[in-house]
Amino acid sequence: MTTKIHIVIAVLAAGLITSGCVSTGTFEKMQAGKNDEIATLQQQKAALENQKIAVEQDNAALKQQIASHEQQNTAMQEQVGWLEQQKAALLAASQQRQQQYDALVRGLSKEVEKGQLQVRQYKDMLTVDLAEQIFFDSGRAALKPGGKEVLKKVGEALKGYENKVIRVVGHTDNVPVAKSLQRTFPTNWELSVARATNVVRYLQEVGIPPQRMVASGRSEYDPVATNDTSEGRQKNRRIEIMLIDQSLANEMEKSTK
Repeated sequence: MTTKIHIVIAVLAAGLITSGCVSTGTFEKMQAGKNDEIATLQQQKAALENQKIAVEQDNAALKQQIASHEQQNTAMQEQVGWLEQQKAALLAASQQRQQQYDALVRGLSKEVEKGQLQVRQYKDMLTVDLAEQIFFDSGRAALKPGGKEVLKKVGEALKGYENKVIRVVGHTDNVPVAKSLQRTFPTNWELSVARATNVVRYLQEVGIPPQRMVASGRSEYDPVATNDTSEGRQKNRRIEIMLIDQSLANEMEKSTK
């Protein structure tokens, strides 16, 4: 009886030992599997962290781009506003010049119809071209009585343009000054300047402030027609009275210094 009990105990012990060995192997396998899962999860976590950092960086870059675009948009809107203002100013200036031109033509309409003068508009300038034969004898710089009457009418018309500089320019053809007159006017340079100066002096007499006027001569070197015909030479012998905006006149003066 005692021997049977020992045998049973031995069998049970062997079973327990055998059972214990199987559980240990399984546990180790499970533990290894869990470790692999943990490692995989850690790798995935690290990858997610890297993705998060990348997304945050992309988001920061996107915000910078948006801020930059907003700044550019604001700058463009400001530039558009400035251009609109410039456009409006140019349109107003153009309308004003047209009104001035129309008023000058109306004021001198009779003289224009008679062919005594011509009114032209060019960019920021208005020009009154005076026919030489009405104002001066050939080779002379003294104003003729009939020319003074016309010039007085021109002066009255110019008084209202207080914001303009009045530049009077004398022009001649290419025919040399007669020898009998060369003591007074050695060349067409002196003749053209003298004519412009006399026009300025007369305009001053009729009420144009001298501070607003400039006299100059171009001799034969700024023709508007050919000097090969009598008609062309007649067109070239002229006095130009140019009305120039003060700002433009200042720029022209600076460019010559």
